[in-house]
Amino acid sequence: MAANGQRRSRQDDESPSNPNKKRKANKNPEKNLLFNLNSCSKSKDLSAALALYDAAVASNEVRLNQQHFQTLLYLCSASISDPCLQTLAVERGYQIFDRMVTSGLTLNEATVTSVARLASAKGDGDYAFEIVKDFASVGGTSIPRLRTYAPALLCFCERLEAEKGYEVEEHMEAAGIALEEAEISALLKASAATSRENKVYRYLHKLRESVGCVCEETSKVIEDWFCGEKAGEVSSDGIGSDVEMLREAVLRNGGGWHGRGWVGEGKWIVKKDNVSSTGRCLSCNEQLACVDTNEVETQKFVDSLVALAMERKAKMISSETKVDFSEFQDWLEKHGDYEAIVDGANIGLYQQNFADGGFSLSQQLEGVVNELYHKSGDKKWPLILLHKKRVRTLLENPTHRNLVDEWINNGVLYATPPGFNDDWYWLYAAAKLKCLLVTNDEMRDHIFELLSNSFFQKWKERHQVRYTFTKGNLKLEMPPPFSVVIQESEKGSWHVPVASQNNESSRTWMCISRRSVLDSLMINGKLETSENGDSS
Repeated sequence: MAANGQRRSRQDDESPSNPNKKRKANKNPEKNLLFNLNSCSKSKDLSAALALYDAAVASNEVRLNQQHFQTLLYLCSASISDPCLQTLAVERGYQIFDRMVTSGLTLNEATVTSVARLASAKGDGDYAFEIVKDFASVGGTSIPRLRTYAPALLCFCERLEAEKGYEVEEHMEAAGIALEEAEISALLKASAATSRENKVYRYLHKLRESVGCVCEETSKVIEDWFCGEKAGEVSSDGIGSDVEMLREAVLRNGGGWHGRGWVGEGKWIVKKDNVSSTGRCLSCNEQLACVDTNEVETQKFVDSLVALAMERKAKMISSETKVDFSEFQDWLEKHGDYEAIVDGANIGLYQQNFADGGFSLSQQLEGVVNELYHKSGDKKWPLILLHKKRVRTLLENPTHRNLVDEWINNGVLYATPPGFNDDWYWLYAAAKLKCLLVTNDEMRDHIFELLSNSFFQKWKERHQVRYTFTKGNLKLEMPPPFSVVIQESEKGSWHVPVASQNNESSRTWMCISRRSVLDSLMINGKLETSENGDSS
């Protein structure tokens, strides 16, 4: 009976004689409109969304808010890629935006981005840029992003209004917004088409800094420049004759580029070929570099680590023994002839999370140390960093005492003091000495975010050595012999990796050199060559 009563009660609630629930659902026309607009947005039905908007305006019963306008403008901007809808989307988008502004509603980043895209589709880069600048000047929690600036920049570049494109880029840099490949490629293309060779050089290096492998579209932009008449006219202005200066610049920058401008004279030859597993170009026989961080970046990182350690010392409680990080710095100055630094704890505790597991000194840590010694061309021992507490425990074990004493006496082992993170020590040593670092640590801690992510990823690629133990057999994974990034040699040639779904050995590289340089190198002429637009 109780169940029947509950059913009757629900039926009564939903009946026409008791329309409370229905009224509750319909009493907010603004929510209903937003729900329906979102449905149109999901199905990309612009016509239906515009009909809903027109009906709401005509009824004068719906108060349009920011979300309504934002959804409508987004749908208009998303429809510009359809040639059949583009004109309608732009015209109605402008009308809707005008009404939003007249209503006094606050603009947010999503709305401004949509309007900028509409302006760009109309070919009005000036308006697309103006609305972003006005929005940025207001400030607030909603700020422009890359996608907000991109419509204006890409519009200017497509119309070969290069100077205006550069102005957008400057505005973005001031706002701390980094360009990505599509924007850099567009600026490069516009610069090449308007014969601005210095800008072309600059954007090639922007690509080198920001992108590993370029996409096919970008590679075509690069090829078109080097095969063009203007590129062949660009000379080095005397730079190319100072080979020693260029070589020093390459070393100072960490290898792979010098950044001193165009080198050499005459036409360029563009070849598409592969690179060997050791990093040798199969077209021109040039050895590619394993690109390191430059001296300025590395020193900044080293200084940041020291500052962090000093800050930790200042916060140590009075009961802790205060040890100055400078003691390790001084010690490293005296003993710092190392080719590798070893994260002792990481190796000793590797895969030891089982019942009888512990710190594996003789099987794992000693194995890594000996392997590094034998791999060293000058037979140099690496430096092991271990926390003092761990060293004390090992010395108390008769089985390990002799080996640990030998390491300490020979300067192979340094015990890091209590209160300090030993990560700071092994990272500082590896960065300061510009040598290898043996650890499987992913280095995601906040102390490893002292510099930009791009810097640290580059540093790890060049310096980190990972390891595995499979059935007791050690395998060291050394850094790759070369970096898969755009490279510029002291001879003035360029090597550009192109993105590929295939494995690394089959990756296509663009080999770009002056004819005069190729004449002095061993040339493999089996592959297609592009010279000033001709193929042979």
